[in-house]
Amino acid sequence: MRPILRSLWPPLLVLTVVLGGWQLYVTAAGVDPTTLPSPARVVEQGWLNRQDLWDQTLPTLQETLLGFALSFAAAWLVAVLLDFSSAARRGLYPLLVASQTIPIVAVAPLLIIWFGFGLLPKMLVVTLTTFFPLAANLAAGFAATDREAMRLLRSLGAGRWRTFRLVRVQSAMPYFFAGLRVSITYAVVGAVFAEYAGAEAGLGIYMQAQKSAFRTDLVFAAVAVTAALSIALFGATYLLQRLVLPWERALKEDRSS
Repeated sequence: MRPILRSLWPPLLVLTVVLGGWQLYVTAAGVDPTTLPSPARVVEQGWLNRQDLWDQTLPTLQETLLGFALSFAAAWLVAVLLDFSSAARRGLYPLLVASQTIPIVAVAPLLIIWFGFGLLPKMLVVTLTTFFPLAANLAAGFAATDREAMRLLRSLGAGRWRTFRLVRVQSAMPYFFAGLRVSITYAVVGAVFAEYAGAEAGLGIYMQAQKSAFRTDLVFAAVAVTAALSIALFGATYLLQRLVLPWERALKEDRSS
């Protein structure tokens, strides 16, 4: 618990200073709330409108989780294919890299045109936003496997799939979780952006509606909810890593002792 607290207090201190300075500036300068509301007003109005915010958060969270699940499955499938086939690696990997040069801002409206205003286009935007870091880190993790361990298992008669499962997958796990943390921070933002392009409900469409009504305080409240979702999902990756790789913590404790 103490290491967690030691890592949390510096950013919390910086955040407190920033919010305190923001509050003092808005109060002292008498800034119009429609231009820049104070943090206190954002919290107050967010709490008063908590039901609306919650109702709009649920669709965004659904899009995020389903889109990320699709990205997760596709990343594993493609990374395993790249690891098993040098021809696939030569043919697909350059295309994966090139795909990152295509702006999502151009793709999202097309997906809305093709698939409508329902759930599917938002899922696809989240998938496109989060897929590459997962797939690239997994492929790098597979490639970084200790060759001596591979040779040892093969000398004991292990087949390719068994060797892959026992050695290459385990070797790739730290890389995978690094990519997972990068991807998960983009997931909620991707869902919100997809809603901006066209949606019936969600935090993105809620922000647009409040901006048009000059309710800047509620726009900030929705942004705060988006940030909180991203942070919660980011933190969940550490819990998942502890469950999947319980021996890592023991190794760290042995090294520090």
